[in-house]
Amino acid sequence: MNKKYTSDIEFDQQHIWHPYTSMTQPLPAYKVVKANGVRITLESGEQLIDGMASWWSVVHGYNHQAINRAMHQQIDQVSHVMFGGLTHQPAIDLCRKLVAMTPANLDKVFLADSGSVAVEVAIKMAIQYWHSKGKAQKNTLMTVKGGYHGDTFAAMSVCDPVNGMHQLFQGFMAKSVFAPQPKSQFHQCWDHAETEELEQLFAQHHQHLAAFIIEPIVQGAGGMRFYHPEYLKQCRLLCDKYDVLLIADEIATGFGRTGKLFAFEHAEISPDILCLGKALTGGYLTLAATLCTKAIADTISSGDAGVFMHGPTFMGNPLACSAANASLSLLAENQWQTQIIDIETCLQDLKSIANHDNVADVRVLGAIGVVETKQSVNTAAIQAHFVKMGVWIRPFGKLIYIMPPYVISKNDLQQLIDAVKQVVQYPDIWN
Repeated sequence: MNKKYTSDIEFDQQHIWHPYTSMTQPLPAYKVVKANGVRITLESGEQLIDGMASWWSVVHGYNHQAINRAMHQQIDQVSHVMFGGLTHQPAIDLCRKLVAMTPANLDKVFLADSGSVAVEVAIKMAIQYWHSKGKAQKNTLMTVKGGYHGDTFAAMSVCDPVNGMHQLFQGFMAKSVFAPQPKSQFHQCWDHAETEELEQLFAQHHQHLAAFIIEPIVQGAGGMRFYHPEYLKQCRLLCDKYDVLLIADEIATGFGRTGKLFAFEHAEISPDILCLGKALTGGYLTLAATLCTKAIADTISSGDAGVFMHGPTFMGNPLACSAANASLSLLAENQWQTQIIDIETCLQDLKSIANHDNVADVRVLGAIGVVETKQSVNTAAIQAHFVKMGVWIRPFGKLIYIMPPYVISKNDLQQLIDAVKQVVQYPDIWN
């Protein structure tokens, strides 16, 4: 490669494929040289208040001394070792914490690489469970429209089939059953007729259903919608009635984001399989976990295969586990409940623009603030404007949303909120 480039950014645009970005018309990528607390420093000198927590994972802020210290100590011991036939203290400590902080029925932990892989693992667990019980015909998944569970193939098969990001792969994916999207909103009255069609689908398909998978309370990347806890409670009851496993995808919502440690707690239920990721390591390294019941693990282990058929190379990575242990300790030490309440209180200010001509809806839950506009925004243009305002907010479609680190100050959060309010009132910025 003999071509010379005027800058690293030019090379980046020519050769590095960023997520959800065209290579012929790439979105701008801003070069980061440092990050500390809630601020991201660009090579050009700007310091940006992070409103995204790096896709909702950096809950304790960047460059946190406690997580740094844990990883420094671990890297001098062992950074990685295969998990097949070997174990280590960071993984043991992490799984002990996860078992202690999740419902009592979830006492088996499978460590994975990422959120998408955790969902793949959950789906494979469900299918292998029924196969081991002699019911191999129960190999179909059911979910609700408007959901998002990741970009790998099994995960894509349970994402929204029409308005999601994966329509062009439909011919290659397993066929799932899709129920209507939940309509009753979190803060509104519950409509008892809401689950009538859902139950009809359970009754029609249950003999072939391995599991029902859903994002508890918050449909994240599929539209940032908050639905009523009673809907999730009814899902649990229907799964029990029709002998279907319930998978809770808490990749985005787990570890306090909605005001509960896990979003399914709003409905006072427990899933059969639970997927965790994102904030698990405080945003330091990729790591995920899939937890299941003893009944599921024992049934799989007593089946024809005798083992669960999955084994990631970097499963249980010690360095990632050490970061996760430090992150989970910080959750308790920092009193995450108080942090979330303070953030939610500040985010209510977004509702002051709810009646603006450009706004379709404003919704707030825990440390999530969403402004839904009436028309899609130009991501590149609006993001450039946010950078000029000293904030990092990455909208998509019609959604301009804030999901900041839990450690953000009221002043910094207010600057994020003011930036959103200003941009919404000047739609010429979007074009």
